[in-house]
Amino acid sequence: MISPSVKPVLVWFRDDLRLSDHPALAAAAARGAPLICLYVLDEESATLRVPQARPLGGAARWWLAQSLRALAQSLAAHGLQLVLRKGAAAKVVAEVAREADVSDVAWNEIDIPAHAQVAGDVAREIERAGLAWTSFRGDVLVGPANLRNKEGCGLKVFTPFWNRVRGLGDPPKPLPAPRELRPGPALGDDLETTLARWGLLPTRPDWAGGLRATWTPGEAAAQRRLGDFLDGAIAGYSNGRDRPDHDATSRLSPHLRFGEISPRQVWYAARFAAAERPAIAPDIDKFLSELGWREFCRHLLYDYPDLTERNLQPSFDAFPWRHDERGLAAWQRGRTGYPIVDAGMRELWHTGVMHNRVRMVAASFLIKHLLIDWREGECWFWDTLVDADPGSNPANWQWVAGSGADAAPYFRIFNPVLQGEKFDPDGAYVAKWVPELAKLPPKFIHQPWAAMPIELASAGVMLGQTYPEPIVDHAAARARALAAYAKTRG
Repeated sequence: MISPSVKPVLVWFRDDLRLSDHPALAAAAARGAPLICLYVLDEESATLRVPQARPLGGAARWWLAQSLRALAQSLAAHGLQLVLRKGAAAKVVAEVAREADVSDVAWNEIDIPAHAQVAGDVAREIERAGLAWTSFRGDVLVGPANLRNKEGCGLKVFTPFWNRVRGLGDPPKPLPAPRELRPGPALGDDLETTLARWGLLPTRPDWAGGLRATWTPGEAAAQRRLGDFLDGAIAGYSNGRDRPDHDATSRLSPHLRFGEISPRQVWYAARFAAAERPAIAPDIDKFLSELGWREFCRHLLYDYPDLTERNLQPSFDAFPWRHDERGLAAWQRGRTGYPIVDAGMRELWHTGVMHNRVRMVAASFLIKHLLIDWREGECWFWDTLVDADPGSNPANWQWVAGSGADAAPYFRIFNPVLQGEKFDPDGAYVAKWVPELAKLPPKFIHQPWAAMPIELASAGVMLGQTYPEPIVDHAAARARALAAYAKTRG
C-alpha cells in the first residue's frame, strides 16, 4: 500500500490529450503516487526565445477547448482534476510543481523542434527547482533521430522513407489506459471558468456552428471514428479516398493533431483489421501510407524547423510571386468562379477541414493560377483548419508549389474543371457547398460559363451576380505559371 505521505507526480499534457497510450501517464500511474495533471496554454514562448512555437489558429483553438473538456471528463471519472494554466511552459510547469510539492514531473516528447526546445526549457527550470523529470517517446512511429541516411541526414523522398519505416517492423504496442489513477490535490479554478478566461471560442461573431455540427473532439470520439472507419469506409479506400462526394476517408487528422489518438493505436488497429479481413489489405496499406506521409512531414520539420517560412528548394527564392489582394480574398471566400475550388474553400470555412484531393486543387489554384506565394495559403489554412499540423501544413503547401521535399513537378498544374469532372462526376460535392449551382446539369456544374443562357436561367444562375465569372482564364494562367517557373529554374 502506498503511504498517504507520498508526494504527487506532475504529468504535463501537451499535444497528447488522451489517457490510453500515454507513456508518461502510464508510468506515473504505475508508481501509485497521487497525480497532478496539467495542461499549459503557452502563447508566450513564440515571443520569447522559441520563434517556431507557433500560436494556434482560430479553428484549432476551438478544437482545443473541446478536447480539453473531453480530457477533463475522462480524468474526472477517476477523481482527477485537469489543471489549466496559461503562460510560458517553463515558468508555469515549475510553478505548479512547487505549488503542489511534487516529487517529479513527467511528460511525453513531441518530435517537433519548437516543442523540443520548450521541453528543454521546462527541464532546466525543473532542475533549478531541485526536482527530477522524465520524458517518454511515442509521438511518432519512428523518432526522426533514429531514421538517418549515411550522411546523418533525414530522408527527403517519401517512398524510401516509408520503406525504411516499414522495414523496421511494428512500432511498440500502444499502452492501455491506466485502470486506476490516484488523485492529487485540487489546484486553481474549475475548467469552464478557465476556458472562458482563455477566450478560445469565437463569440463576435460565433463562426463555429459548422465545426460543432461536424465534429466531436476527444479521445472517445477518436476511437469511435477509427473503429467505424475500419469497419466500413476502409473497403475501397485506395480509390474512394479521391472522391470528395463520397464519405470515404478516416477524418482522423484533427484527432491525431491533438493527440487524442496516437499513430501507434492507428497502426495496430489497421493491422488487426487487415489480418481479420485480408480482402482489404491493399486499402489498409494505402491508409497506413497516409499515416506515413504525416510521419514524413514531421521528420522534414525536425530537419527544417523553418519549414513554414523557407523554400526547401533554394531556386524558388527568386520566384516572381504576385501581390494580389483581390485574388487572395476571392480564393479565401470561395468566389474564384471555379466551382471545385470554391466548394473546397467553403467546406473549409464551414467544417474546418477540406477533402484532401480538393486541398491539392485549391492550393494549386492559389499558387499556379494566381501566382500567390504559397505562404499566404499556408497561413490561411493554419487559421481555418482544425487539423492544422506544424509539419503537414507547410510541407504539403511546399509539395504543391514544387519548392519542397519530394515535391510535385513544377509543371503539374491542375485543371480545376477536369479535376471536378473526374472526382466529382455527378457534381454532388459542388452542389452541397456551392448551392447556387445545384440546379445545373452535371455536365455544366464544373464549368457554368459553358452553359447556354437558357440553361443558366433555368438553373437560376446569373454569372457575375449569383455566382462569379472565373477570376482568371485557365489556359492563360497555366501559360503564365509555366513561364514564371521556367524563368526561376533557368
